[in-house]
Amino acid sequence: MASFRLALIQLQVSSIKSDNVARACGFVREAAKQGAKIISLPECFNSPYGTKYFPEYAEKIPGESTQKLSEVAKECGVYLIGGSIPEEDAGKLYNTCPVFGPDGSLLVKHRKIHLFDIDVPGKITFQESKTLSPGDSFSTFDTSYCRVGLGICYDMRFAELAQIYAQRGCQLLVYPGAFNLTTGPAHWELLQRGRAVDNQVYVATASPARDDKASYIAWGHSTIVNPWGEVIAKAGTEEMVLYSDIDLKKLAEIRQQIPILRQKRPDLYAVEPKKP
Repeated sequence: MASFRLALIQLQVSSIKSDNVARACGFVREAAKQGAKIISLPECFNSPYGTKYFPEYAEKIPGESTQKLSEVAKECGVYLIGGSIPEEDAGKLYNTCPVFGPDGSLLVKHRKIHLFDIDVPGKITFQESKTLSPGDSFSTFDTSYCRVGLGICYDMRFAELAQIYAQRGCQLLVYPGAFNLTTGPAHWELLQRGRAVDNQVYVATASPARDDKASYIAWGHSTIVNPWGEVIAKAGTEEMVLYSDIDLKKLAEIRQQIPILRQKRPDLYAVEPKKP
């Protein structure tokens, strides 16, 4: 199929896990009724974002939140990218994105590879590594439409990850993410457009809605960028569902017109994965 509809759910996240999950599933049903075939939730959709919250809200996969996602994916017959949740496994905590197919099966889970440890004096200091462990694998999954590559938030800053996904045939990269009021206005859109142009892929980011009372205030502005680097859909800061039709014919035309993926110089340089 040459095109399909993508939906990003910019959810207002509260401190009540069961409410977050129930409302997320409601938005999935709404998006499916609007014709969306691939749907993404935002980073940390079932929990407030913060190192003090991760241990309290963490659960195993499968677990209560992912069971609900599996059920609603099957009910609606869609591919559901479950944003991310704090995952507990063997005594470690991860920031993990589970993906479910139209039959409700778990297709892949992406554990955030690059942990968000930054210090911008006078603006923001954050250390995910205080409570979280990093993932150590690439995460792609196949749909009826195209192959999709996954990253979470800070993963988007690392161009090598996107390049490896493009090498592996991905045509859409999805990054559930919660940038903040310092990095959001500076880099959120810039990074998405950069990843899209460099790799001639569609790039989508699903953010939580902004909550000015939260301890960590998300930037919002969930976005979809085409392989030409154009922003084709962008949310504001409020809770909403963002839609765009993903045109794979346009992607093929761009790759034919400017064939950079065929023109790379492996005799001079390479980006190579160290793991499968």
